[in-house]
Amino acid sequence: MTFTFDGRPVPTDGRRTIAAALLAAGIRSWRRTRVGARPRGIFCGIGICFDCLVRVNGTPSQRACLVVARPGDVVETHDDGGPRP
Repeated sequence: MTFTFDGRPVPTDGRRTIAAALLAAGIRSWRRTRVGARPRGIFCGIGICFDCLVRVNGTPSQRACLVVARPGDVVETHDDGGPRP
């Protein structure tokens, strides 16, 4: 079972969050800040900060640490305007 992240398949068991699945796949950063283009990924892990934002099935500003990664989901980078790594 997989979901896609920026077009790349990522394994999921349908129970982990998107952030957990991305980390398990070796992806540690999936957003860049507007100022300074600093890489961001999971920070707090409990939905308080906004460092782990992604676009899920076309819906922007989803916290990857709270959304379960379901098979077939389309997850995309949610940049603040900085360049992709």
